[in-house]
Amino acid sequence: MPHTLDRRRLLATAALGGVVGATGLGSLAPDAAFAAGPATVEPGAPDPNFVEGRISKISGHLLLVTGSDTVLHSIRITDGTSIWKLHPTTFDQVAIGDGLYARGVRLPDGTLAADSVWVNIVNLHAHIAAVGRNLLHLDHKGQRIVAHVVPGRSAAVYNGTPAISDLSLLRVGRHVQVLGAWHPDTNEIDIATVYAAA
Repeated sequence: MPHTLDRRRLLATAALGGVVGATGLGSLAPDAAFAAGPATVEPGAPDPNFVEGRISKISGHLLLVTGSDTVLHSIRITDGTSIWKLHPTTFDQVAIGDGLYARGVRLPDGTLAADSVWVNIVNLHAHIAAVGRNLLHLDHKGQRIVAHVVPGRSAAVYNGTPAISDLSLLRVGRHVQVLGAWHPDTNEIDIATVYAAA
């Protein structure tokens, strides 16, 4: 049986009350939220198994999400859904107003049975405008972003080396890529990983 059919059957089972480990079906690493969709999707076409937007309502384990295209999506959180909000977390940490990316499979009623959900995730390319105690001021396309270093969570990757907790090599004027979690309706984020040249 093809992998996608196995996955669809497992998630449908989870949506109906079964238990399945979603991380076994796909990575929860923040980078995975921005990975390309399945090869079967035509170039330029939307991925039917991906949703992005802001949570407008939570009803039991169903999220109603308004996409940036104003389309309303239903996302089912199952026993096997993995949730990231700066770090792997639980459904009770998800709130109305949060933004999200979700991957999963479509159920017959059009609901997305989510295997992975990334809450408030951001992926920014910016320049460091200032370095403060436990924060970076970033210039992102002319907008100032305040990026908070979260002790025990934030890490840096210099020149493709393994991630480390030492962010002291980050310098003003350097270009960086930052994966993190947005504070909704603000210009602030928490840093998950900063990618930079040393």
